[in-house]
Amino acid sequence: MTSSANAIIPPVLAEVVRSGFVEGHHRGSLVLLGADGAVEMSAGDPAAPVFPRSSNKPMQAAAVLRAGVDLSGERLALAAASHSGEPFHLDLARKMLAEHGFTESDLLTPPGLPLDPVEAEAHLAAGGVRERIAMNCSGKHAAMLAACAVNGWDPAGYADPRHPLQRLVRDEVGAATGETVPVVGTDGCGAPLMATSLVGLARAFRSYVLAEPGTPQRRVADAMRAHPEYVAGTRRPDTWLMRDVPGALSKMGAEAVQAVALADGRALAFKIDDGSGRALGPVLARALRILGVDGPAVDRIADAPLLGGGRRVGEIRAAF
Repeated sequence: MTSSANAIIPPVLAEVVRSGFVEGHHRGSLVLLGADGAVEMSAGDPAAPVFPRSSNKPMQAAAVLRAGVDLSGERLALAAASHSGEPFHLDLARKMLAEHGFTESDLLTPPGLPLDPVEAEAHLAAGGVRERIAMNCSGKHAAMLAACAVNGWDPAGYADPRHPLQRLVRDEVGAATGETVPVVGTDGCGAPLMATSLVGLARAFRSYVLAEPGTPQRRVADAMRAHPEYVAGTRRPDTWLMRDVPGALSKMGAEAVQAVALADGRALAFKIDDGSGRALGPVLARALRILGVDGPAVDRIADAPLLGGGRRVGEIRAAF
């Protein structure tokens, strides 16, 4: 998690069990907050800075609202999305671009395939190729272009950390996490990426669900919770959780980052150290159960089978 010689070695959060034999481990750091915002449980070094990757998207969407863009409903949910690339995602992203005078060529996202494997296969079978609009961050980038149109900012430079919009994003991340941004990097989509600690990330999500109605933070949280299929997709854990648990706000990030806040202010954030997404579900489900959340969606999220010869021979399971 850190480069220091005295860095904490992350504990095992998940183990890989094949045919009854533990063949591997996934280490990481985690924090759980109670309804009052106090740390109830931690593992590893949740105070160390990490790149939250797409778990930062609610804060980026709130910055777009602060910039004066009038987004709501599905459009605001898509602005905070790592969408699966399903047709309804791509159709709305195209509409958001057209509404502010842009086309797909104005996006700075790298050309990609739909994030969902089923959608990617269908896209390729239909003769599709990698496209900027299909990249999972295209909704966020469309919203960022909208901010440029509303304010007369240079749309060609919206991914520059010095751009007025990105300065707003940095301010929003700092305010939501309660921390000074220690590092600014470049995310996979090309947009600036603000680092924070896992404690700060959990506190940010908590602040969004508890924000006053009508504020940019609450508007983002409400849109994501009302339209979770636009935040993720029809076959994604964030969608299952926000549909099944009333008031839950959930957003994953690349490199196995996850943040969740519940309606009463309980919250969690974790990162699997090796970035393996296969461990994300079991760890998330265990953390939710420790917070007292259970149900069909949690069971579904927890299930991470290992196959051998096309049949189930093991699983990835939480180890804390």
